[in-house]
Amino acid sequence: MKDERPGRRTREDYRRGLPDHHDPTAGYGGAPPARSALTLRALLAAFGLVVCAVGAGLAFAAELTGFGVALVVLAVIALVDLGWVLYRKYRGEPG
Repeated sequence: MKDERPGRRTREDYRRGLPDHHDPTAGYGGAPPARSALTLRALLAAFGLVVCAVGAGLAFAAELTGFGVALVVLAVIALVDLGWVLYRKYRGEPG
């Protein structure tokens, strides 16, 4: 018997589609089902991480401490987001 707990999804589950995630109008308009843009989100998070880290270094070098701290905070947020997106991709979610 298959384990139906949400934390036990397989790649096959994502390929078939998750339960209760459907478009009731599918088939009428001919549009394909929407897919997650995880790869794009990972690229944007990586870009934000690099830009914020370099900007923070330049801000600290120019003795703009407040601005540098703000950029470090944003870089940490981008790093956490990148880690979460890569975890989701590793787990097998499409996108």
